[in-house]
Amino acid sequence: MVSVGKCVRGSVQVTAEVPAVELTSSTISAQVNATTVRELPLNGRSWTDLTNLQPGVVTAESHGSFDQNRGFGAQVSISGGRPQLNNYRLDGVSINDYANGGPGSVLGGNLGVDAIQEFSVLTSNYSAEYGKTAGGVVNAITRSGTNQFHGSAYEFLRNSGLDARNFFDGATVPPFRRNQFGGAIGGPIRKDRTFFFADYESIRQSLGVTKVNTVLSPAARAGNLCTIPAGVSPACAPTAVKVDSTVTAFLALEPLPNAGLRRNGDTGFFNFAGQQVVNENFVTGRVDQNISDKDKLFGTYSFDNSPLTQPDGLNNVITSQNARRQIAALEESHIFSPSFVNSLRLGYNRASTTAAAAVQVLNPAVTNPALMWSPTVGSPARTLAFGGLSPIMVPSFLPSFQYYWNAYQVYDDAFVSKGPHSLKFGGGFENDQMNATTRTADFVGTYSFASISNFLQNKPSRVRGVIPTGVTPRYMRTSIFGVYLQDDWRARPNLTLNLGVRYEMTTGITETQGKLTNLPTINAASPRLGAPYFRNPTLRNFEPRVGFSWDPFRSGKTAVRGGFGMFDVLPLLYTTITLNGRGAPFFSIASTSSLPQSSFPAGGINSVKLNRDYVMQWNLNVQREVIPNLTVVLGYVGSRGVHQLFRIDDANIVLPTLSSAGYLWPVSPGTQVNSANTGAIRFVDWGGDSFYDGMQIGVQKRMSHGLQVQGSFTWGKSIDSNSGAIAGDTLANSITSLYWFDLSTTRGVSDYNIGRVLVINGSWQIPSSKAGGVLGWVANGWQLGGILKVNDGLPLTPTLGSGGDPLGEKSSDPFDFPNRLTGSGCASPINPRNVGGYIKTGCFTLPTAPASIAAQCNGFPNAGVPAPAGTVYCSNLAGNAGRNIIIGPGLVNLDTSLFKNNYIRRISENFNAQFRLEIFNLLNRANFAIPALTSDNIFTANGGADSNAGLLTSTVTSSRQIQFALKITW
Repeated sequence: MVSVGKCVRGSVQVTAEVPAVELTSSTISAQVNATTVRELPLNGRSWTDLTNLQPGVVTAESHGSFDQNRGFGAQVSISGGRPQLNNYRLDGVSINDYANGGPGSVLGGNLGVDAIQEFSVLTSNYSAEYGKTAGGVVNAITRSGTNQFHGSAYEFLRNSGLDARNFFDGATVPPFRRNQFGGAIGGPIRKDRTFFFADYESIRQSLGVTKVNTVLSPAARAGNLCTIPAGVSPACAPTAVKVDSTVTAFLALEPLPNAGLRRNGDTGFFNFAGQQVVNENFVTGRVDQNISDKDKLFGTYSFDNSPLTQPDGLNNVITSQNARRQIAALEESHIFSPSFVNSLRLGYNRASTTAAAAVQVLNPAVTNPALMWSPTVGSPARTLAFGGLSPIMVPSFLPSFQYYWNAYQVYDDAFVSKGPHSLKFGGGFENDQMNATTRTADFVGTYSFASISNFLQNKPSRVRGVIPTGVTPRYMRTSIFGVYLQDDWRARPNLTLNLGVRYEMTTGITETQGKLTNLPTINAASPRLGAPYFRNPTLRNFEPRVGFSWDPFRSGKTAVRGGFGMFDVLPLLYTTITLNGRGAPFFSIASTSSLPQSSFPAGGINSVKLNRDYVMQWNLNVQREVIPNLTVVLGYVGSRGVHQLFRIDDANIVLPTLSSAGYLWPVSPGTQVNSANTGAIRFVDWGGDSFYDGMQIGVQKRMSHGLQVQGSFTWGKSIDSNSGAIAGDTLANSITSLYWFDLSTTRGVSDYNIGRVLVINGSWQIPSSKAGGVLGWVANGWQLGGILKVNDGLPLTPTLGSGGDPLGEKSSDPFDFPNRLTGSGCASPINPRNVGGYIKTGCFTLPTAPASIAAQCNGFPNAGVPAPAGTVYCSNLAGNAGRNIIIGPGLVNLDTSLFKNNYIRRISENFNAQFRLEIFNLLNRANFAIPALTSDNIFTANGGADSNAGLLTSTVTSSRQIQFALKITW
């Protein structure tokens, strides 16, 4: 039995509309028709943005285009799953990138909206045919040609002359010009036998982006600190320090404030508008061949190339980066009988990217040899990091990494209908290859300073950098094999049972030249060379999936549905990103918190004895057709992740003891780290867990009387012990080196958790006038559309110790929690929409311990106020504030469109010259990004107030932008 509206790929397509109520499947899913795909006001015309219209879907803010370790695509969580757990499919081929994230150009989107025929999202409890995923499934099918020629040509224009100012812009709007143009055409090559479809789209963009930096004031650059203490809280006393001559050279990289001073006068704002230039080209093509009445063949190919240039954070150099993608699919379908169809599909997915590197010098000071970390490394890169200031970076003229990803795929699916049973069975094989050259942050010298005073005096608290050596590429390989059986059994006329099982395994991770290394334990004296990288945990990956769909009233208008399934998280190549550049031989890295330094090799550790990483999903929902063309679905969705990947950027630390006041680190600065044989150790374990509970509501009014509306509301909560699936900060709010020795201290809402999300979209064809002539032309053909999105903010973690190591962890990535106060005014620790102080710093204090253990505590030399009676400040005691306890700014965004359709029947029946006006962020609301990076530090490492605490410096949406377009279709 073939479901109405679905298709057996390339063989049988039923074009009737999908039933209003799903009576045969327990899968929670939503489908977007081709007209909606092409006519909604999508900012950037990216078809993957349609995912956000569905219940259960949230998109988390990321660091942006400089953090390519996590991929360029949007970080989408579906029903509480990690963004790396989704499977994106185009024409049945998996198109995930090297980080197992969503595909995307350097702008984060996917062009080709006009080439998409069908789009759907499966958010929970999908059938056994879908593998390689424990999150959601995003499906897109490309358009085919027909016996008639159809096509389109268009150009979309934007420029700063019509835009509103961004909240952080200066007196004028930064220059902006965007041209997005292209065309599509499809038709017959041989009527009834061979058809083609082709689409081309291009973006030419020069976007002015205002960047906000915190820099030293003129007085501070001269060594005069705290020059305006009056009214400063906490109070500070004017201090003069001698500026070290070495520091003076680095000050040439930091501009003077141009947008006012902050608090005590030591720092101010430097704002500038840098031009982000993108020239992207996308092309896709498809050919369909009807070989016979029983055999059909189609092939598709897509290509996208997107180079980007933009200035670095302090406008010292122009950097360049690039992303390139290629996707191909070939499928043959054969009808053996009316009840037996088989499809064989081949696929190829390639993604290559080069990280940002300097290509043009704007400030000659960056070439000063005195600033170089080590010229023999091939780049003068060096980074200075400290609390209260934007980092000073001597840029690299070599990319930090280059990734080349290939995925070769083959699938075979058979569909058999026999009585009340609709059987589908088959299997798939995928060979993944990642060729990577990694120059991580360790290839620059990183100096960390506990305070501005320490920086000016050249007293770093920690120095880390590479001892010059070669860079050895890695050629990583793994394969995936899966088989499945799915039976949709119509047990009764009003009851369908969905019964399935899938088996899926990987071959383990190998390297073609035997250059794999792994520390078997943190304390190991030497690494283990060669494969296997770890014990294969996937050999027994059987995944049962069961569900039901019940029509209690036998009317076809109500369905009660539920299901349970197991979904494995496979140990794929993305788990080795940036680890794969560190072995055989190790890079020699010096890392110490107590100068002078000594040399230690740095490495990575994957748990050798992996546990099976899997997610259990369950749901119960009711769907009802309230009136014709209007359906409502209300459901509960839950999941639990077991043995999830837990990543730490540096696990080689001094271990604490558990005292009555909490975890306490040794007082002595000479205490050894966990392993004296190595420096920093990037640690990957499979010991994490996660929990998700959510209410999901969907409302859909199908097109009738010229109006269609879709709404979704999600109220959910995802809790885990760690959200990091890739090296570095997965998201802008991630903490990369949590207390791995006690996961109970790391539990909190997930980094990507957004509690409440409301999305409404729709279009309205304004009723036509009966007037003729010019008046009729003016009055007729108008169409309104829009997308409204309202959601809570992302969480973030209050920290202390930027630029230092107050606990004495001796980590390359140290951090500590402050203590949280619960007194008056601190029920919520935020000042909503307060740009200069979003976090209520008065609701936090430095960690304190009972006076009885004062001898085991180190103090904070710059603490502004005395510790409460009976307690002492204890810098080596972990604070109690906890992970992700602050919720960042929410979002309200309305994108609208107004179309004027002009059908010219003299040319052809379907010829339409459509004029478009699209307004993005119509309300011009400043949707602030979370205070991340240095702005989540409440205190400096020495205990002083961090002047950047709670500072909001950017937005996640643009200001109001107006776009005009002309689109011709025929």
